[in-house]
Amino acid sequence: MIEVRNLTKNYGSKTAVNNISFKAEEGQVLGFLGPNGAGKSTTMNILTGYISSTEGQAFINGVDILEDPIKAKSFIGYLPEQPPLYYDMTVDEYLNFVYKLKKCTLPRISHLNEICDIVKLNDVRKRLIKNLSKGYKQRVGFAQALVGNPKVLILDEPTVGLDPKQIIEIRTLIKKLGKNHTIILSSHILPEVQAVCDRIVVINKGRIVADDNAEALARNLSADHKLILHIEGGSEEVKKLLSSVSDVERVFVGRQLDERVYEYHLEAKEGVDVRREVFKKLASRNYPILMMRSSELSLEEVFLKLTTGDEYGGAEKIEKKLDKLGKGGKE
Repeated sequence: MIEVRNLTKNYGSKTAVNNISFKAEEGQVLGFLGPNGAGKSTTMNILTGYISSTEGQAFINGVDILEDPIKAKSFIGYLPEQPPLYYDMTVDEYLNFVYKLKKCTLPRISHLNEICDIVKLNDVRKRLIKNLSKGYKQRVGFAQALVGNPKVLILDEPTVGLDPKQIIEIRTLIKKLGKNHTIILSSHILPEVQAVCDRIVVINKGRIVADDNAEALARNLSADHKLILHIEGGSEEVKKLLSSVSDVERVFVGRQLDERVYEYHLEAKEGVDVRREVFKKLASRNYPILMMRSSELSLEEVFLKLTTGDEYGGAEKIEKKLDKLGKGGKE
């Protein structure tokens, strides 16, 4: 288990992490997200014992990382974004070196064989690390994190440099390991986080702005009074018709999907369901609705909204720019 309590880190007058708290339970994969400069790397460096906090506590399997760092670190397997490899060693030499460095007591040969089988390194064990592809180097980094079978895995961008097949294999591995380990996964690949993580913590400007699963975040931040529609008909005529519906406050035209088929984003007054009126109005003019759904946010849109306040992901801004340029305006 990982527990962070009221963690703060100051660098002089700058506060990188501001009084954050969260937990990751055993058997849980937690995604840790944040834009550059949000405090994500600082938090992970505190959890792994690389730096100390200014205030607050971080517990690894119940052990305070500051009070007893050696014991706390014995529970951690860490894969940084740039794996700590010795390029002039073979894979076997390096893993044996890590085994001794961690003072691992598990049966050496069988333990390392099992790790190499898990991360698919058997074909390159006798090769020098410097001669491996970037994907295989990443696998070696993953292997060293598993030496000693640690209870906690902290993974920073674990699939960087891997091809699509390898990414799927590593994702499957993370989900499998998550059944018996506590895992924190930091990644900029949001679909990866959504595919692997049970829970997501989003940090922005040193503070936690969200802590829930992806579905709940999308549901809580989405607005049921906003609709996305695919409608066949002239875009200007349809836009005027939608705008004339009672309680509709805003309509803008998105991409063209087919000949005379456009995507429309519609916003009604909050708490008002305008779907029936929209259907009646369009049916009266024989404009077919090919698709209508509420604008539930994707994880990427949730992330943008939490960290930048961008609600539409830029679609409306693009339309305004096009309108302005079309009228002879300047950007």
